[in-house]
Amino acid sequence: MSRIHLFEFEDMNWFPAFLRNYITDFLQFLSNKTNMFQKGIPIIEKGLDKTGTSLIVDLASGGGGGMLRINEELSKTNRIFKILLTDYYPNLAAFEYTKKKSSNFYSIDTPVDARNVPENLKGLRTQFLSFHHFNPTDAQQILQNAVNAKSGIAIFEAQERSAASIVSMLFSPITVFIMTPFIRPFRLGRIVFTYLIPIVPLVVLWDGLVSSLRTYSVAEMKALVAKLDNADGFEWEIERVKSGPAYILYLLGYPKPVN
Repeated sequence: MSRIHLFEFEDMNWFPAFLRNYITDFLQFLSNKTNMFQKGIPIIEKGLDKTGTSLIVDLASGGGGGMLRINEELSKTNRIFKILLTDYYPNLAAFEYTKKKSSNFYSIDTPVDARNVPENLKGLRTQFLSFHHFNPTDAQQILQNAVNAKSGIAIFEAQERSAASIVSMLFSPITVFIMTPFIRPFRLGRIVFTYLIPIVPLVVLWDGLVSSLRTYSVAEMKALVAKLDNADGFEWEIERVKSGPAYILYLLGYPKPVN
């Protein structure tokens, strides 16, 4: 199945910010409750160790993704680290909620472009459920920017371009209906636009289907890396691994040690 780069509502400038926040809140809640990135913990640890950093610079954070659960898992090894949440459309309420949960969370409340990360943000760059939002030119620029900055980068996707993944997305509105009352911080508008005017479940359905259709395969991510300038100065791992009933796709890149 060829990759199809359709639009997602949450990417659109005209899409209301409060609705975008309701959707990213849902994705954060789902990621944390299902622990979908459990298999990614050793990969993140490797990235931190290989780059010699204690800072995770999370790009395109949305509502924080699964970072609360990831933070819990990483903390089990008594590792000392910090997590910086950033996004081009920062969900400020979700960032504040996440920071209140643990003292090692920080955030930037102004837009940060994953294609051109400020030079002062030195750490392991991560992306969860967001790389597919970028067309091939922009996706390559994200990787090139990390290489140019000699920053490690770890990218994770929890869906893929497969019949099973697409079918699972058809049930996403039901998941939204079930989980919405438990999402925090509580918002009356979230209830209204989920149950009375069901924009949120319909957008989650569309964006979920489109996410699957435009997720990069392992081969496609390897092809993006092959086009980078100075890619041979990095070590690259690009794999598909079983995680619960589904799979996660990941890319890990970090500078080779200087002899």
